This record gives sequence, C-alpha cells and structure tokens, in this order.
Amino acid sequence: MRPHPSPTARQWRVPTGLPALKLAGAVALLALALLLDEGDPVQLGLAVVAAAALAGWAARDLVAPVRLAVDPEGITVVRGFAGYRRLPWSVVERVAVDRRARLGLTSEVLEIDAGESLHLFGRLDLGADPAEVAQVLREARPH
Repeated sequence: MRPHPSPTARQWRVPTGLPALKLAGAVALLALALLLDEGDPVQLGLAVVAAAALAGWAARDLVAPVRLAVDPEGITVVRGFAGYRRLPWSVVERVAVDRRARLGLTSEVLEIDAGESLHLFGRLDLGADPAEVAQVLREARPH
C-alpha cells in the first residue's frame, strides 16, 4: 500500500539519483571482478553476491521511494522491502533526532517511537535534514 497524500500531507523520499548510483556501483563491482578475474570462483561469487545486494537495495528505492509521509491523521512509514505501515498519532509516543559524532563526522537519525516499534530514518532515506523533518512532524501533530 503506497501512502496516499491528502492536500495537507507531506512526504519525504529517497533522493532521485541514489538508486542510479547504487546500480552503477553494482555494475562497476561486477566489471572490476571480471577485469581482475584470476580464475578464482570464490572471488567472482562474492562480487556477484555483493552486486546483487546493491541492486536489491536500489530496487527497494525504486519500488518504495517514499520513506515517510505525514498528514493530520498520523504518519505513514516504509516497512519491510516495499510495504507501508500507518501510525495514527495516538500510537506515536515520541519524535526525536539522535545525533552522534564518530571519527570527526556527525550523523543524525530521525527516530519515531510508536511504542511497540521504533522507526529510524537517515538523511538518505528522507532526502532532507532529519532535524527539519522532526520539526515538521511535531508541528503536524494535533494538540
């Protein structure tokens, strides 16, 4: 089930160039493995598995590009490979941004706590800054 936007809904999706980049990476990985092939079936097999994983990851981005949507009734999040789950505002306990610094880089992850489930979204899932998305979600929630 794809999220159906209402006139007041907002959606966040995977950036449009990301699936193409992942597919290009899969092709490059296979080409490199074939170019450097020394007759080792394990090396080629690992390259094929890694390329297939990248291609599957890109396929998910193409099949379910919208990762998060919000409207006055609640939030819709991507679930599994290409499914969606509706979270009414009554089950959303907390919307927060987790910031962590590692190796001189800071990463931000949007956290949506729905009691029995926790949904995490990074910048590449949303195509936007997680802190800005969190603010929009907080403002969209009815008081």
